[in-house]
Amino acid sequence: MPAPLNTFKAAIANGELQLGCWLGLADPYIAEISAGAGFDWLLIDGEHAPNDLRSITAQLQVIAGRKSHAVVRPPIGETWIIKQLLDAGAQTLLIPMVESEAQAKGLVDAVTYPPHGKRGVGSALARASDFAAIGDYLTTACDQICLLAQVENRAGLGALDDILKVDGIDGVFIGPSDIAADMGFIGKPGTPEVEKVILNAISRIVASGKAAGILTLDMALQSKCRDLGATFIATEIDVTLFAKGMRASARASQERLQK
Repeated sequence: MPAPLNTFKAAIANGELQLGCWLGLADPYIAEISAGAGFDWLLIDGEHAPNDLRSITAQLQVIAGRKSHAVVRPPIGETWIIKQLLDAGAQTLLIPMVESEAQAKGLVDAVTYPPHGKRGVGSALARASDFAAIGDYLTTACDQICLLAQVENRAGLGALDDILKVDGIDGVFIGPSDIAADMGFIGKPGTPEVEKVILNAISRIVASGKAAGILTLDMALQSKCRDLGATFIATEIDVTLFAKGMRASARASQERLQK
């Protein structure tokens, strides 16, 4: 029996639009509700959310029961944590702050078993192999792992063409907020100078044949990126949705009842 088909990887390779939502509330209940909402993919954030290996694994488990595909972002692209997340069952990883071709090649090595890479061989202990029930996991897993590089500063943008040449990188994701900050526009990702850089990067990614992705709540920018050929676009964040809803509800109650 081979490793499970990564439907997200297949979709972006075929140029099919995949719409996603960021999960930062770090809770399986929220992840399960989100997985039933209709998004194609959900990003479990280990960089800016209070997640650890166990909370990420719990969210992977509940998302697996729904149609949404789970993408995991570790806090950093280190081999040790990539190994743990893959063994926990993540098939798609988004690695933050990729800044060079060498770094991208190292990430490919980290998700690939020897002799071609350096992922540790311990699948018999792992959820990824259904605890050794998937007999062919070791020989088929690599084909179903989707590796996404996040480019989010001027160093990464300067190395973008070299990163795009790396075999094993399935897509490149643009981070508007960090790019804006690195360009001197912290907190202002909608600045025209920043948007120009973002759209240029999306165009270059698409032209290379790799999948292009972005997280932005700016609906106009979402449409512009899609028009350029971006195929995985996160349009919402659970934290902001919840916060906006709670604040609006509190205000409405106060206006209605505190007369």
